[in-house]
Amino acid sequence: MFSHLERPHRPPPSLREVLADLGPRHAANGFVGWVFSATAPVAIILSVGSGGGLSEAELASWIFGVFCINGLISLLFCWLYREPLGFAWTIPGTVLVGPALTHLRFEEVVGAYVATGALMLLLGATGWVKRAMQAVPMPIVMGMVAGVFLRFGVDLVRALHADAAIAAPMVLVWLTLSALPALGRRVPPLIGALLTGALAIALLGRLDGSSLSAIEWARPVVQAPAWSVAAMLELVVPLSITVLVVQNGQGFAVLKAARHDPPIDAITVACGIGTLASASVGSVCTCLTGPTNAILTSSGERERQYTAGICFGLLGVLFGLLSPAFTRLMLNTPKAFIMALAGLAMLRVLQTAFITAFKDRFSFGALVAFLVTVADLAIWNIGSAFWGLATGLLVSWLQERKDFADTA
Repeated sequence: MFSHLERPHRPPPSLREVLADLGPRHAANGFVGWVFSATAPVAIILSVGSGGGLSEAELASWIFGVFCINGLISLLFCWLYREPLGFAWTIPGTVLVGPALTHLRFEEVVGAYVATGALMLLLGATGWVKRAMQAVPMPIVMGMVAGVFLRFGVDLVRALHADAAIAAPMVLVWLTLSALPALGRRVPPLIGALLTGALAIALLGRLDGSSLSAIEWARPVVQAPAWSVAAMLELVVPLSITVLVVQNGQGFAVLKAARHDPPIDAITVACGIGTLASASVGSVCTCLTGPTNAILTSSGERERQYTAGICFGLLGVLFGLLSPAFTRLMLNTPKAFIMALAGLAMLRVLQTAFITAFKDRFSFGALVAFLVTVADLAIWNIGSAFWGLATGLLVSWLQERKDFADTA
């Protein structure tokens, strides 16, 4: 059943090769990708879990699972395939779980995680996911991706308006380093923006250093699943669609736009296994994250970008092991810093998404996918990214039949 899974094109690199391929830009992208994952997405977990009545121990275990387990998967896949394959957890899926926790026991939600992981493992093992993804035109997918990523660019503008003392110096340094390639090669624009923002925060006295006063190791709480028809009907299909179509679809599109060749079936199997492992400690489903992989591929030589994924994975494992202290620190960081940093990292990626979506064929379907995704309306507990993709395909099939014929 697993014989069709994609094999690496080259042998895995040795430690010496990894260190030789690791450059400042790649390390910076890995670090920024980790910073992005360890800030606002963590706040979403804390908000959803607290609203669902989870204890501090269960929340810490959830954070441990999504970082440590997915960090290990990222390390393995980046090393095996020599590609920046960053695995994390489904943020829309986390939001989806919030309402369920108000009327379902946490054990029932964990049971739905297990069922979702088993379903993804089956789909990856049979190869059905890869065939489905190949049937979806890339411009329509990138229209959906542009709609998802648009908020990062908008958040950058909002950060400048809301907290110019932090965001404005970051943008100025990024523009300067981007405009001066010789200087930018020594100090990557993103790392320059990061350091500038950190300095501004320190000078303004906006970070409470006491948040790191108590370093402690994470203590995962093993969760036994409970089986509930209500939980299965409410969560399994929406979670599967969110991971496989929306989240992994974004990740595949971003990587292909950056001229990588992600192993779709192997990644789907890894998401299934990761979800099963994460569920054991109460964590939401594993996915190939779109925004983080966009950051990992935002700069640097393509053949060496896998080292950014390795840095991301290592930092993820460390964050998971020390999640209590790191969570306190990152939640005390000003929001404008994270918004500006993520927005700067996404600008070029957003530009690529627009060019791919509207350059040639399927442009009307891509426009519909973009508009529906930007509208951000959930139907039947399924997020707008899925509906953007679905309506974009439908409209394109009705209005752009010639483009489908040319592709066949």
